[in-house]
Amino acid sequence: MFTSAPYTSALLVLLCLLDHSSSYLPPSSSQCNRNLYPQPWNLRFDQISILMSGFAEKRLPLVRQIARSYSVSPIVNAIYILWGNMSTPWQLLNQTDSLSLGAPIYIVRQDSTSLNDRFLPRAFIQTRAVLICDDDITITLDELKFLFQMWKENERRIVGFFPRSHEYQIHQKSWIYTIHPDRYSIMLTKVMIIATDYLYQYTCKMPKGVKAYIDSQMNCEDIAMNFVVANATDQGPLLVSGNPRDWGDTRNSDSDFSVSGLSAKKEHRKKRGDCITVFHQLWEGMPLRYSYGKVVNNVEEQVLCQKNDTLVRCNS
Repeated sequence: MFTSAPYTSALLVLLCLLDHSSSYLPPSSSQCNRNLYPQPWNLRFDQISILMSGFAEKRLPLVRQIARSYSVSPIVNAIYILWGNMSTPWQLLNQTDSLSLGAPIYIVRQDSTSLNDRFLPRAFIQTRAVLICDDDITITLDELKFLFQMWKENERRIVGFFPRSHEYQIHQKSWIYTIHPDRYSIMLTKVMIIATDYLYQYTCKMPKGVKAYIDSQMNCEDIAMNFVVANATDQGPLLVSGNPRDWGDTRNSDSDFSVSGLSAKKEHRKKRGDCITVFHQLWEGMPLRYSYGKVVNNVEEQVLCQKNDTLVRCNS
């Protein structure tokens, strides 16, 4: 058991949750009845379902814009907006499904505010892959197409645009959450593709205490999904090149959408490091694996030639 000071608070929370686990009900038997969901081989491989999480009413115009843009793509089967703000009046939401330019758009009102609910298995999903995304990220349809193509070639892995990493601090005997310049082990749910079956694995097969800890911290469900996938595959995620627009990033000069972003909260990185440390305990090991490099969507010769006393690309 870790006893160093940086880990103590996270450990105490974990022990408290495990001691009072009866207050955190396990998934219902119906929810985890595997027969309720199509088998992967019966799901479509040529299209993708989009699960977009939404909460802030002021972002509804952006949510509608993003959903409408995705609906044009022929590779999109359906768009499901998972609305987590249970106090939002229906009249603010009921116009969204009429905005489609192709694939249908649905509003799914969540039954709770738990972050775990974004990964619930859903019988209505008809595709073998789901795009998990936030309500403040936009990508082009070409980027979506390339991301999906890379997933089809790596369908057991998480494929996405936003990499992060874990790292062990020997002196503190704890893990930290960081950005490393040449490796990564975590893919954020800002935009990522996973196999639909991982929704079931997350909800019904995770170690006891993980979801309770996530609820107590209101954070780290994305890290937990990375644990789930890495534990199943012994592989790290796959980073794909792209230029996603992050409206919620606090570095935007226009802060209309970034004021209430989770990443802007104080101590965010420390809390996520605590999550990794706790998950390491609950999984009884560290399943996260490092990946290196990224996949690019253009091919060019990289050979250098000397021209006029300067090294340049030979084909330039």
